[in-house]
Amino acid sequence: MPEISDKANLMPESPIRKLVPYAEKAKKEGRKVYHLNIGQPDISTPKEALEAVKNTDIKVVEYTHSAGNESYRKKLAQYYQQQGINVDHTEMLITTGGSEAVLFAFNTCLNEGDEVIIPEPFYANYNGFAITAGVKVKPVTSSIEHDFALPSIDEFEELITEKTKGIVICSPNNPTGYLYSEKEMQKLKTLVQRHDLFLFSDEVYREFCYDGKAHTSAMHLEGIENNVVLLDSVSKRYSMCGARIGALISKNKDIVANALKFAQARLCPPAFGQIAGEAALDTPKEYFDEVYNEYIERRNFMVDALNNMEGVYSPLPKGAFYTVVRLPVDDSERFAQWMLSDFHYNNQTVMIAPASGFYSTPGLGKDEARIAYVLNIEDLKNAMETLEQALREYPGRTVEQTASAERSRQ
Repeated sequence: MPEISDKANLMPESPIRKLVPYAEKAKKEGRKVYHLNIGQPDISTPKEALEAVKNTDIKVVEYTHSAGNESYRKKLAQYYQQQGINVDHTEMLITTGGSEAVLFAFNTCLNEGDEVIIPEPFYANYNGFAITAGVKVKPVTSSIEHDFALPSIDEFEELITEKTKGIVICSPNNPTGYLYSEKEMQKLKTLVQRHDLFLFSDEVYREFCYDGKAHTSAMHLEGIENNVVLLDSVSKRYSMCGARIGALISKNKDIVANALKFAQARLCPPAFGQIAGEAALDTPKEYFDEVYNEYIERRNFMVDALNNMEGVYSPLPKGAFYTVVRLPVDDSERFAQWMLSDFHYNNQTVMIAPASGFYSTPGLGKDEARIAYVLNIEDLKNAMETLEQALREYPGRTVEQTASAERSRQ
């Protein structure tokens, strides 16, 4: 029998989805599973987007332009201009989700064997995208003790070689919820200028910045316009993950022109997703205000609940809707699986994402997990009560992690 490719063997499983079979089995056995493992909000999609799809009078669902509908790109350019990002519709491509935007960016800007530096923990699928493009990820580690702030520029410098071609950042960050400050972004700008690197900036959580903190886009950084590739998506902003619409934006016309070749090879982005995405740009401010306040309430409740559990430590996320927590367990993946297969409390259990899958450095994140506050407060209350009980009963609970969590709080 023919062997499958080395690339396929290298492709990692998603730490967010790999435990799904255990969750499905738990549900079939009649247990309620609270999904805190995935960034799928229970927030309603804006009615503007839903109504646009429902009321379309399309008779034939045709191919769209490979770069995306011009009407959508022009309207999207206006959105970015309102964010202080000076682009026009010719400087962007509409993609099949933010995932395709990352793939197009890597394939356009990087050769096989090139290296990109990414602060870890990072969105786990960056690993998969890098393997697909033949690119090597060089992680620079941020720590829970410093709330996952940007590592020092000296640590970046130590990793730079002749093969280093770019830096990937996500702000607000998935999985940590950390929001890079303007000062941190300026440090990255200096590094990018010094080594003439690409800066791939994943900004899909732009609207979710808390406690009066402002979002600094990589495209706000003057002097590196031709180095920046902005990666975006409608999935989180409008709670429409299934629309599969993203965008690649750059002032570097060579990047956009060459990325279009990859866009042409896959023909076009989804027609109905673009209709929804274009209409969603008319979402009123009141929608975002309500969503913002809802996430603040969820964040505050969940982080307080976590930090009140013995041996648990969570930083206070400044953006997105995730936190990475340290747990008093021997192995967070084993613990996550155990909660689904061997534990229940009041006939319910919780699904979390083990953090080891968000690190590239082997051995890191073994006692950490990403937890998403994407459920309503009542469900979060039940989930936190269930999680606390699970930690009490888990046979692999450790004393060392309990002491470490206490030190982190001090």
